[in-house]
Amino acid sequence: MARSKTVSSSRPRGDDAAPSVSQKFLAEHLGLSPATVSLVINRSPAAKSIPPRTQERIRKAARELNYRPNFMARSLRAQRSFTIGVVVPEISEGYAALVLSGIEDHLLEEGYFYFVVSHRHRPDLIQEYPHLLQQRAVEGLIAVDTACRKGVPIPVVAVSGHREVEGVTNIVLDHMCASRLALEHLAELGHRKIAFIKGQQFSSDTEARWEGVRGVAKELEIKINERLVGQLEGESSSPELGYQVTRKLLATEEEFTALFAFNDVSAIGAIRALRETGRRVPEDVSVVGFDDIQSAAFQNPSLTTVRQPLRQMGVIAAETLLRRINAPARTPYPKAITVKPELIVRESTAQVKR
Repeated sequence: MARSKTVSSSRPRGDDAAPSVSQKFLAEHLGLSPATVSLVINRSPAAKSIPPRTQERIRKAARELNYRPNFMARSLRAQRSFTIGVVVPEISEGYAALVLSGIEDHLLEEGYFYFVVSHRHRPDLIQEYPHLLQQRAVEGLIAVDTACRKGVPIPVVAVSGHREVEGVTNIVLDHMCASRLALEHLAELGHRKIAFIKGQQFSSDTEARWEGVRGVAKELEIKINERLVGQLEGESSSPELGYQVTRKLLATEEEFTALFAFNDVSAIGAIRALRETGRRVPEDVSVVGFDDIQSAAFQNPSLTTVRQPLRQMGVIAAETLLRRINAPARTPYPKAITVKPELIVRESTAQVKR
């Protein structure tokens, strides 16, 4: 096995004085060929043939020697930007942030840079951002909870896009399964009078999830009282929206023993509204959220929720997009990839009071 060479102590120290380390120097230091080092440093698909132990040696030495690859040289050689565009409604705790974390982890691992733009549901920005990102030479787009349009000449992957558009791969949740998990859980606890909070009209998940709720409710013979169906209004992701909808549901004076919210953020607001009217959670009203955001487990009570594998969905989106970018022209691509939800039972649901 080739041994690492000793680093000369004559190299100046300190960030300002230290000269840049070349890839050739790194190869000589490790006793490896420049080609081997180049494949690993540039994250080439061919690097998979190099033993993992050797790859780790190269990355470790690069960190220790503060090696910085020449991104511009790499781009010029390959005539590529190695840059991705990501379009999200907004960046805040919850859905988009968790999906972004998965996207970021995989792109960093593969050596790609990315731009993130937030449209806040403005139609003009939804239409304009893909063009602006293409002007910055992105090689592909990931659209998170954002409607995709036809005519984008680069590969596109949508997380919860739900529209069949040419050139777009959709990463979608099995909403029928998600609704079944939540409603069967409530039915097993004896709940038959259930209130519902639907998502905003602009959310791509709203109709798909509501169709799932109605279908499963019919199977379980749970009657949906339309007076106990509210809808989130407004563009923010604040618990205030769920709080306001729940106050309206309570104002109908229709009795309900459980509430199924569109997401965890609105469920948190709903619990506040229930408590203000003297209702205890879960003793008087059980509450189920959706998404399993990071703070769901730390609420009081901790939130029972349908977990979307949001981070995994981000990883799948990034993997799928890079696979499409690196595939030969006219290679068939998946139109849809479905992921499964999971019910996380915590303290906000309980047996109905007899």
